[in-house]
Amino acid sequence: MSIVDTDKPAPAVAPVTAAVSGYLGRIRGGDMGALPSVIALVVLSLFFWLARPVFLTQGNIANLFTQGAAIAVIAMGLIFVLLLGEIDLSAGFTSGVCAAVLAVLLTDKGWPWYAAVLVSLLAGAVIGLTIGAIVVKIGVPSFVVTLAAFLALQGVALKIMDNGRNISIHDETILAIANKNVAPLLGWLMYALLVGGYAIVQYRKLRARTTLGLTGETAAVVWLRVGAVALVAGAVVLILNDERSRNPEVNSLQGMPIVVPIIVALLLLWTFVLDRTSFGRHIYAVGGSAEAARRAGIPVDRIKISAFVLCSTMAAVGGLIAASRANSVDPNTGGSDVLLTAVGAAVIGGTSLFGGRGRMLDAVLGAAVVAVINNGMGLMGYSAGTKFVVTGCVLLLAAGVDALSRKRAQPGR
Repeated sequence: MSIVDTDKPAPAVAPVTAAVSGYLGRIRGGDMGALPSVIALVVLSLFFWLARPVFLTQGNIANLFTQGAAIAVIAMGLIFVLLLGEIDLSAGFTSGVCAAVLAVLLTDKGWPWYAAVLVSLLAGAVIGLTIGAIVVKIGVPSFVVTLAAFLALQGVALKIMDNGRNISIHDETILAIANKNVAPLLGWLMYALLVGGYAIVQYRKLRARTTLGLTGETAAVVWLRVGAVALVAGAVVLILNDERSRNPEVNSLQGMPIVVPIIVALLLLWTFVLDRTSFGRHIYAVGGSAEAARRAGIPVDRIKISAFVLCSTMAAVGGLIAASRANSVDPNTGGSDVLLTAVGAAVIGGTSLFGGRGRMLDAVLGAAVVAVINNGMGLMGYSAGTKFVVTGCVLLLAAGVDALSRKRAQPGR
């Protein structure tokens, strides 16, 4: 007769397995996070690679970064506004107006690049301050205010550029942003700093939780995440550092585009602001419930105005990148589908249209999805109309996932 020791504790679940179970539980509860955009990115990349193997060549991967850079930056700014449950329909033409200011000061006035960039960014901040003040102090809905700005800024751009003039940019520093590459050795140094810094931040968070006796992610999960970041970033640097030119003796193309570390720096900066500062916590609080935030002593009006200022300033940065890539500025800069694509990038990446939920990484992931669609369908020979249809369907799907996930997260659902 065998005796079963009922007092013997059950074997502990492996830390990684427990973390996976917890993540799946959050997904079932409606917290999808960046999962849909990551899946879309992987599936679309595999599809276009199988259809056109040139899609995953070094040269085309570098093109993907430069094609999606301006949209990613504008989408970063829009996330501040979307987190509040607001919208800015003028971000596209704000980027165009600020790019026009930059071009006029550089080409017509002969200003140095740093002064022209500063004035361009200030122009974006003033536009955002004006929009935010009207929305907050007068109480006009942001949809109406920014729609009016969308129309008015088209006229401002035309006035700045003498009703349709194309202004070429010749400043080497500005042109280098989207057209030149970082030296391979410098690229690896940036990689080491990025991975090392990320590892230090994760270690400090883990140690702080352990010191306070808080439950959460284990060391194995944290270091697995650090390893994943190191692997992905290392693969990107390795690919971009390879020679991409068909005639390297005449024109060598090695190293990541300069715009890549700019995007990474902005991503790290605004992620820190949202996650580690009182301003970021106030953004989420106001987006969750403005009235509750006001009763808690949060300066709601100031937070909302600041969000619109940041949105328009980031739109100005996006306009600078677009002007660098095109080597010129015209009345269509910031127009066409720029705004809708930027909003779509934020939503596709996982930011909620209902406010209170989203991360700065969503802008980069969503912009990557949009860039992959445009680039891959272009390689396959599809028309612009087909690209718009597919991008619109992806955006609708992302918005639907957001709405359904919020429903599932509600009690009693």
